[in-house]
Amino acid sequence: MYNWQRDSWPHFEFDTTAIETQIFAFMQKSGELSGKLAALPLVERTEMMIQLMVSEALKTAEIEGEYYSQLDIMSSVRRNLGLATQHQIKNKHSIGLSDMLMDVRNTYNEPLTEAHLKHWHRLLMGSFPAIQAGAWRTDEAPMQIVSGSVAQPKVHYVAPPSIRVPKEMEQFIAWFNECNITAAPVKAAVAHLYFEAIHPFEDGNGRIGRAIVEKALSQGLQCPLPFSVSKAIEANKKAYYQRLQQAEKSLNITDWVTWFITMLLEAQTYADKMIQFTISKWHFFAVFEHKLNIRQSKVINRMLLDGPDSFHGGMNVRKYVGITGTSRATASRDLQELVTLQVFMPVGAGRSARYELVF
Repeated sequence: MYNWQRDSWPHFEFDTTAIETQIFAFMQKSGELSGKLAALPLVERTEMMIQLMVSEALKTAEIEGEYYSQLDIMSSVRRNLGLATQHQIKNKHSIGLSDMLMDVRNTYNEPLTEAHLKHWHRLLMGSFPAIQAGAWRTDEAPMQIVSGSVAQPKVHYVAPPSIRVPKEMEQFIAWFNECNITAAPVKAAVAHLYFEAIHPFEDGNGRIGRAIVEKALSQGLQCPLPFSVSKAIEANKKAYYQRLQQAEKSLNITDWVTWFITMLLEAQTYADKMIQFTISKWHFFAVFEHKLNIRQSKVINRMLLDGPDSFHGGMNVRKYVGITGTSRATASRDLQELVTLQVFMPVGAGRSARYELVF
C-alpha cells in the first residue's frame, strides 16, 4: 500500500527531536555561506552564483539520467543574467532547464501557485514534442515508476490516478503556502516527498520536485539558495531513490526527513568548498593574470572550469594542443614557462609527463 492510499493521507507524521542539532547546524551554516558570498567582490560573487546554478542544473538532470554540456548550461545561465557569452548553445533542452531554475530563483519569495508549477514545467519540457508541457497528466493508464526491461519491468511506485491530480495538487499547494512547519529543511523534505507521491506531470516530476525544495529552503532562509541541493543528491542517487521508495509506502516519514537533512548538510559542505575555491581563484589571477599569455590563460581557465572537482589527470602537451590549437613546440614552451612561474608542478617524465596546477 502506498502513502496516498492510506486513510489519513496526506497527514504526514515525523519526529525531529533527534535531529534538532542538524537542523540548527543547517541554519547556522546557511548564514555563514550567505555571509561569505556577500563578502566576495561583485565579479567573484556573480561567478560563484553562476557556478552554483550550473551545478544545480547539471546534477538535477543527471539524477534523471540526462546529461547536458556544461558550456551549454553555463551560457544559458549567463544569458539569463544578461552577461556576455560567446558559446553557441547546441542543446535547446538546456535552455529550458536553465530558464526554469532561474525563474525558481527569481520568484522564491512569492507564494507557490498552480500557474508557477505549470510555467516551470512548460519551460522544462516545452522542447520535448511528445510531452504535454505545462499541464497535469490526464492519461487513464496508471502512472508507474518502473525499471528493467520492457518484457520484465519492475514497478517501484504507482502514483494516484490522473483524475485525482487536480484536487491533490490543490491541496498540496495550499499546504505548501499555509503549513506551520517552521524549520525550512524539514518543510523542504516533506514538500519534496509529498509532491513526488502525487507525480502530477507526465514527465519532469523529479526536476520540478527538486525546484520545490529550492523554493521551500529559499523562503525559509529569506534569500536565494547559496548551495546546490542536487549536487549532494546526485552523489547519493541510489540511496535517494531507495529512501524515496521506502517513504512513499508510509505516512511516518521520520527516516526520510532525517536522511534528507543529511543531504542538505552535505550540499552546504560542497558549497563552502566552492566559495573557498572561488576566493583562491580570485587571488591566483590577481597575482598571475599579467604574467600569462592568452594561451596559458585559456588553459588554466579550462582547468578551473569544474570548480573544486578540477581538471582530472593534470595537463600535458597533447591536452594543451587540443585546448589552444597551438603547435606541440609552443605547447611545450608554454608549459615550461608555467613551471618556472610555479603555476604548474611537473609530475613524471617522458611521454607520461603531466603538469598539476599549484592552486
